[in-house]
Amino acid sequence: MKNKKIMVTKPFLPKKRDYEKYIKKIWKNNWLTNNGPIIKEFEAKLKNYLKIENICLTVNGHSALDIAIKALELKGEVITTPFTFASSIHALTLNNIKPVFCDIKPTDLNIDETKIEELITDKTTGILPVNVYGHCSNMKEIERIAKKHNLKVLYDGAHTFGVKENGKSTATYGDAYIFSFHATKLFNTIEGGCVVYKDKQTGEKLKAYRNFGITSEEDVPYVGGNAKMNEFQAAMGICILKDMDKIIENRKKITFYYREKLNEVKGISYFVPENTSEYEYNYAYLPVLIDEKIFGFSRDELYEKLHNYGIYTRKYFYPLIPDFKCYKDEYKNIKIPVAREMAKKVLCLPIYYGLKKEEIDYIIESIKKIGGK
Repeated sequence: MKNKKIMVTKPFLPKKRDYEKYIKKIWKNNWLTNNGPIIKEFEAKLKNYLKIENICLTVNGHSALDIAIKALELKGEVITTPFTFASSIHALTLNNIKPVFCDIKPTDLNIDETKIEELITDKTTGILPVNVYGHCSNMKEIERIAKKHNLKVLYDGAHTFGVKENGKSTATYGDAYIFSFHATKLFNTIEGGCVVYKDKQTGEKLKAYRNFGITSEEDVPYVGGNAKMNEFQAAMGICILKDMDKIIENRKKITFYYREKLNEVKGISYFVPENTSEYEYNYAYLPVLIDEKIFGFSRDELYEKLHNYGIYTRKYFYPLIPDFKCYKDEYKNIKIPVAREMAKKVLCLPIYYGLKKEEIDYIIESIKKIGGK
């Protein structure tokens, strides 16, 4: 075990023969992109799985954000979280929108809805919450605030595929809701993503923006890019989608086993987001908090020391977006104390389909050897 590398995640791959069946279809159809038959099949199956009506598939999650921002006509300032992946904020910046960072809550690391209203100005056009690790932000309250101030809400739900509230997909919230289907995500299409949207007009804009702004052979009303998903990605999505219940159940078992073992380690705590009756979690990530005073080492020290045992974790999210070189001059005086504290404590432990109990035992024993005894 000591010579084996345990990575923070591994992509789920379907049975090779299942994917090969679709590869043969691609060769038979001689259709690779531009809304081909496999794309249409995947779209229908995805709608059925999520129990939603409107989806616009994209080549990746970042493109989904980009075209959603354009279709919702966001501009000026958008209130968002500093505790997220670079894509969330870059998508705003590249659309000439100023991100206005709101602090987060220590309970779930999502945007603190109680601090949103104080950040609203006459330039604010929207709110971009990010539901990190599959934990849901207070979406009902965010929607109330948005309605009160006539703002659009675009959710970055890259971590929330399969998450439900009261039996419904979280993607039913907001004016638009995006998913990422990157290889490292719970559900993948190699690369890929989608926008879930509410109304027909938004859908028409999304589909135009993902295809260079084109709406017909002779009509180009928008300045768009190329965000189209291809047939190979869609084929992967179809093959994996039928295994989603199995994947989530396996990760649930892994998570509960981790929790049982982590109870033996002093100075490490974890989140239990599914401890509410209306919530169905997807077990996509395994973030823990390191209390340096009790554990004996900082999160960063534990992260480095675990490399000696062949265990690769992730400081996710660190550094915070406002501390990136490309943003820090503008945001050097920003006050986000909770986000700064939590960014120094969070460590994502390895979790993926098929991770074995003996591997988890090795991870926990390695952590105990380092500290937290």
